[in-house]
Amino acid sequence: MLFGIAVGGALGTLARWWIGGWAQRWSAEFPVGTLAINVGGSFLLGFLVRYLTQTPATPEIRAALTIGFCGGFTTFSTFAYEAARLLEDGSGGRAMMYALLSVLLSLGAVFAGFALARALLAPGR
Repeated sequence: MLFGIAVGGALGTLARWWIGGWAQRWSAEFPVGTLAINVGGSFLLGFLVRYLTQTPATPEIRAALTIGFCGGFTTFSTFAYEAARLLEDGSGGRAMMYALLSVLLSLGAVFAGFALARALLAPGR
């Protein structure tokens, strides 16, 4: 199980680096890359937890994908640092907008992941 978590974590970290850099190209003043990762990671974790617990996926696969990949991919420590940096730079409005969007969109993404898993697991599908 530990090997799967480690491999998932490494892949999640690489995906975070690539997607974060790609998304950040759209703004130099706002941490778009981290916001996209937090929202996407929240959606993915919500989907995987709900979906994998209703399928024959092994505990090792579930751990590799949720603890490993999603743990390496999501970036709430980076979120906290970037929000604090915005505050220290005197950008209180941007910091508040970033914090609100991160929390609200990530919560919404988890529920969207739940809904997708529910639809895929619906009988007669």
